[in-house]
Amino acid sequence: MKKELRTTEGAAPIGAYSQGLVVGDFVYTSGAGPLDPGTGEIVGDDVAAQTHQTLRNLGAILAAHGLGFDDVVKATVHLQHLKRDFAAFNEVYKSYFNHPYPVRTTVGSELLDILVEIDFVAHKSA
Repeated sequence: MKKELRTTEGAAPIGAYSQGLVVGDFVYTSGAGPLDPGTGEIVGDDVAAQTHQTLRNLGAILAAHGLGFDDVVKATVHLQHLKRDFAAFNEVYKSYFNHPYPVRTTVGSELLDILVEIDFVAHKSA
């Protein structure tokens, strides 16, 4: 059984998908980008600013189910400019997590007018 997660604190979906789904003890988020939840506009001109906004959006989705960044077990990251932006992205990303960090896949991808997109798998511990 799956339950949809939806919050106005994170950017609204721009297509036919949910912000997140709860399936058992796991939460799966859709790929989130650096959109302002109130305006739908892209926040930030560089990967650091866009990563902060993306992670704020994902944090809001997790919070809608009582979870936080320490509950994230897997992240998938897409960077528009992998070689150029990886170091700046990684500095921001690691500031949101404690050891042990979630497992992560980071790839270069063609993105629609944004520099970063991230999705999470989180686990709700009993």
